[in-house]
Amino acid sequence: MQWETVIGLEIHAQLATQSKIFSGSATTFGAEPNTQASLVDLGMPGTLPVLNAEAVRMACKFGLAIDAEIAPKNVFARKNYFYPDLPKGYQTSQMDHPIVGKGHLDITLEDGSTRRIGITRAHLEEDAGKSLHEDFHGMSGIDLNRAGTPLLEIVSEPDIRSAKEAVAYVKAIHALVRYLGICDGNMAEGSLRCDCNVSVRPKGQAEFGTRAEIKNVNSFRFIEKAINHEVQRQIELIEDGGKVVQETRLYDPNKDETRSMRSKEEANDYRYFPCPDLLPVVIEQSFLDEVRASLPELPVQKRERFEREFGLSAYDATVLAASREMADYFEAVQQVCGDAKLSANWVMGELSSLLNKDGLEIDQSPVSAEQLGGMILRIKDDTISGKIAKMVFEAMAAGEGSADEIIEKKGLKQVTDSGAIEKMLDEVLTANAEQVEQYRSSDEAKRGKMFGFFVGQAMKASKGKANPGQVNQLLKKKLEG
Repeated sequence: MQWETVIGLEIHAQLATQSKIFSGSATTFGAEPNTQASLVDLGMPGTLPVLNAEAVRMACKFGLAIDAEIAPKNVFARKNYFYPDLPKGYQTSQMDHPIVGKGHLDITLEDGSTRRIGITRAHLEEDAGKSLHEDFHGMSGIDLNRAGTPLLEIVSEPDIRSAKEAVAYVKAIHALVRYLGICDGNMAEGSLRCDCNVSVRPKGQAEFGTRAEIKNVNSFRFIEKAINHEVQRQIELIEDGGKVVQETRLYDPNKDETRSMRSKEEANDYRYFPCPDLLPVVIEQSFLDEVRASLPELPVQKRERFEREFGLSAYDATVLAASREMADYFEAVQQVCGDAKLSANWVMGELSSLLNKDGLEIDQSPVSAEQLGGMILRIKDDTISGKIAKMVFEAMAAGEGSADEIIEKKGLKQVTDSGAIEKMLDEVLTANAEQVEQYRSSDEAKRGKMFGFFVGQAMKASKGKANPGQVNQLLKKKLEG
């Protein structure tokens, strides 16, 4: 039987506010346990929450960026459940009246095609605390620093049909919230977490299968692996005569498997009701106009501009626009050297390779955009060849100065004097007289292979400093002569 996968994702983005959603406590990551939890976060009797206006502004920013409806009146509710890391016994969230309604996001797939994924809603809520299971000798510790941290929960329509599409969608959300400056997107620190709702159905069937929810997956790679494993599990279960049950599952990356945590709750299990301590939030048009005016150029707009303005391929433009920091770096390099294609090649090639090797973000790059742009200028004016440029780049990364300083200090200037190159080629051909005879007596196909040998010998003799274009041109003339 042919099966179709149906996936809907719930992404929790931690909003980049300075304080919590209903209290003045700090939201800094990595503080000592329970040092950032106020009486409001602990749910002490007599305390009252006060809504953080910046969280509302950030939610509206996201809503406008996905072309969604923004509710002029939205309401906070209490979601009641009991767990050690939830001291109040309820989570303040939004149920029937979320701040952001229906919207959409276009994703680019590996083959260059695009798909539109519907977004059902995005609502504001507070995070819970965290249970700690290490170092307590069979007991659990509770850290309430996260309690009350503002989250935007972004719920997609069940429009996603494969694990790869799911990853493309999460990457697009990740890029968008970082462009907007509303979330740092640090998945390792839990700033962006994903719940994957996965089901399968026979191809052609209209109704959905029973779904399982995989909770709190925190990397692009694990999202893909968790979904693929869960799809396989469900198909094998059904084909063996079993039934998929609606439940919450956990992905274990060490064993590459999902396992059951608990049966899936329905909304009525949480006994939602409007929070009596918080007034409805009324959003006026003037406020929305102000937020709209503050929106930056978004990833899709930037990608289209890179293609239009710089003549970049769709692939190059997509890669460069995926991160705001990388896009800004590329534009700064291009501004210095005036060559978009060379800038794109170096940023996506040598620079990205260096950053990956050293585990650095682009804003930690040891080579500044101005330095890289300056080096590309020296390639363009034939001061150095592409091969020497790699040596110069490595020296810049090691902190040895600008391209000009390194070229001068190490004597790397390219030889472009035709007379000097001719003299060097004569020496190479004299030293390889036998190969020259073989070349001249060979057919065209064999000559092509042998020509590379002479070029290699010439570049070796010049220590890589001879202009490759001139070497090729003059060498051809001498060998044919």
